[in-house]
Amino acid sequence: MALIPLQLLPGVLRNGTDFESSNRWRDANLVRWRNGSLRPVGGWDTRKASATASVPRGIHAWLDNSSASALVLGTHDKLIYVNESGTLSDITPTGLTAGDVDASVNVAFGGGFWGLGLYGITRPSTGVYEEATTWALDNWGEYLIACSSTDGKIYEWQLNTSVLPTALTNAPVGNNSMLVTEERFVFALGAGGNPRKVAWCDREANTVWTPAATNEAGDFELVTSGQIMCGLRMRGATLILTDTDAHIATYSGAPFVYGFERVGTACGVVSRKAAVAIDQGAFWLGANGFFMFDGSIATELKSDVHDYIFNDISSSQISKAYAVHNSQHSEIWWFYTSESSTENDSYVTYNYKEGHWAVGSLDRTAGVDKGVFDFPIWADASGDLFHHEYGLDHGSSTPFAESGSISFGNGDQIMKVTNLIPDELTQGDVKVTFKTRFHPNDTERTYGAYTLANPTAVRFSGRQIRIRIESNKLADWRAGVMRIEAKPGGGR
Repeated sequence: MALIPLQLLPGVLRNGTDFESSNRWRDANLVRWRNGSLRPVGGWDTRKASATASVPRGIHAWLDNSSASALVLGTHDKLIYVNESGTLSDITPTGLTAGDVDASVNVAFGGGFWGLGLYGITRPSTGVYEEATTWALDNWGEYLIACSSTDGKIYEWQLNTSVLPTALTNAPVGNNSMLVTEERFVFALGAGGNPRKVAWCDREANTVWTPAATNEAGDFELVTSGQIMCGLRMRGATLILTDTDAHIATYSGAPFVYGFERVGTACGVVSRKAAVAIDQGAFWLGANGFFMFDGSIATELKSDVHDYIFNDISSSQISKAYAVHNSQHSEIWWFYTSESSTENDSYVTYNYKEGHWAVGSLDRTAGVDKGVFDFPIWADASGDLFHHEYGLDHGSSTPFAESGSISFGNGDQIMKVTNLIPDELTQGDVKVTFKTRFHPNDTERTYGAYTLANPTAVRFSGRQIRIRIESNKLADWRAGVMRIEAKPGGGR
């Protein structure tokens, strides 16, 4: 008998047919691969229940001048401050224009999302598209700077819970986003209601917005057919993403202050929160692909789950897509609403260090990386806050990975499997199930589950097998390369 290693490449391959993912992982939930071994993602626990009464669509953490941690959450109609001890304060600006919890889609010609609806069916001629309201949140020193995509004003809050945030004096209104640049300018994006305009205050003076020979305030209208969606602070430049292309703003000093250059076309971001910047560059979710900016040019990432994600994601609620950096594991997480839901319930991750992808189900609407806090903090639609990568409790979910078909030889051999030789760290916390077929369209037969502990006698046959590894135990398991003992079988 031969010992056959079941050695699958890390990450999920979900493009194309099941046969195209032969000898690869096909499906997964709440698992990651590191240095080739399969393991569960970290668990979570509740940091603050009911932090908001509505769905968080923005979260920001920073340290004040006394090194105390601060956290702010934005919903469609509220701005909530959470201090270091977990005390909640409603700091919603007076007169804030409330937005929309959900997106609504314009069903008129030219409105809404490309491809939405059935070809040949006349759509009503009325209606407008409204995004789900999101927040751009940043800090000016220890002060909070905030802008709701619906309200359009840029607010400053000076960490005094008895004094609500106030609109920045002289700043443009009607903006759709904002950020503070590395050079300490406030950028108003979509400034004054112009979807292509960037305006900025004087350096270190966020109440001076009128350009003059004595200051560095200014504005610029991007050469783009799209509308500005968001901006990201990067080393040496500010990345500005529209829904069609990508631009960088580079500081040059007076008289022009900032120079603008387009660095990518046909690479627009799908939502105002679907992009994230890290030391290695920026990553974002586009209308039909994943993209990266490496400091010089925007390029599309080759994705092993492209087909699955863009068939699964809800085009009508795509404005809820939210990107989070998980620096501890070199991952970018995108949370999104699936076609079967109306709220974020799914995710896709990219490990930029090892270059592989994973998918799964998790209801998170906003998040922030560790740094200010010891663990990442993510929020769900109920307004609860969670510590992530904390412990091993995954709630009611079971981490698992399931392969595509594994063929013996060229797929023309029937193999009889008699023994399972595991490779698992915790010796007994993980189970494997085998699913076999004799032909691609044959009825699948299931065997197991078998515990990945000691060598185990098994008995099944097939031309193709799939394996499913899972564990519902609170254990930090590791699954390596298991082997099966098999010999050629006879006819069926």
